[in-house]
Amino acid sequence: MGNKSRGGSRPGERAADQWKTVAERWRGRREVESPRDLDGSLAGSAPYQRVEAWLRSSWEAAWVCARASAPADDYVPVSRAAAPRARKTGTGFSSTFTGERRPKDDQVFEAVGTTDELSSAIGFAMELIAEKGHPFAEELQKIQCSLQDIGSALATPRSSAREAHLRHTAFEAGPILELEQWIDKYSSQLPPLTEFILPSGGKSSSALHLCRAVCRRAERRVVPLVQMGETDANVAKFLNRLSDYLFTLARYVAMKEGNQEKIYKKNEPSDRD
Repeated sequence: MGNKSRGGSRPGERAADQWKTVAERWRGRREVESPRDLDGSLAGSAPYQRVEAWLRSSWEAAWVCARASAPADDYVPVSRAAAPRARKTGTGFSSTFTGERRPKDDQVFEAVGTTDELSSAIGFAMELIAEKGHPFAEELQKIQCSLQDIGSALATPRSSAREAHLRHTAFEAGPILELEQWIDKYSSQLPPLTEFILPSGGKSSSALHLCRAVCRRAERRVVPLVQMGETDANVAKFLNRLSDYLFTLARYVAMKEGNQEKIYKKNEPSDRD
């Protein structure tokens, strides 16, 4: 059998053209934007993009293109930090999961960005912790996954969300309870805290203190959104408990590694004649 594509466009190119038509047809009618940009790169700021909404065409080529663009399950987790840049940059606006366009310095994106910064800081701390072979690195990775879920919830402001949006990005209380269990576990092994300590205690401990400070800032960015009714109160609760967890873990790491924590001492004014 000969090559049927000889003398014309390749099958992949024809599929891409047909997929482009489908994408234009369905754009804006469903919950999210296209799961792939027209050049094949990940697109959109939606943390979860429903593939099935884009498979309503009878064209088999569009189906093949869609299945090549995403896993078999319904929702494709997408992090804007991990996705290649879309071609529409420099406008000063970005899209929420609901498709709403907002300025990039909007409170929603401030909260999303700070949460992403927190996850990055935790990732750096994990590298230091892994070098020491500490077993709780798995807890930190689980926390990073929860922060990804929080980013999805924050990127779905309730003022523009439909019920389907909220159902897919709801942040439950389970991770909060788990954090509290971890805090109790490590606190029971630490000596009572009788003085203010400074961020210190070795590289791993200091990195976790940095994570704690970023976490506090993330919480400050989220609280106004909770007060405005734009996001779930569980998001702020998680960040509040997470900062306590990071503080407790930083002390625990310093103890396990045999590093001394520095104690705060008030600077006395020097005596002058």
